[in-house]
Amino acid sequence: MSYLIKKFFFTLIFNISLLTMLILGIQNSTNKNKVNFFFDNTVLLPVSFIAGVSFISGSLLGNFLKINDIFRKE
Repeated sequence: MSYLIKKFFFTLIFNISLLTMLILGIQNSTNKNKVNFFFDNTVLLPVSFIAGVSFISGSLLGNFLKINDIFRKE
């Protein structure tokens, strides 16, 4: 199996397990807040869910972007 396929599956499984633990962990959370977008607001969500999902999405994007592609000097 190729290195990139192994990395993709490991990253996907790891982040899905983090999301599952996050959802199970915040079921009794009472602190809720809205996220303000440019044109609209979201529904009331627990603050820990907002922070956790942003961490997981950053983890996914960080694993699939290469440093060489970002800082390429051509």
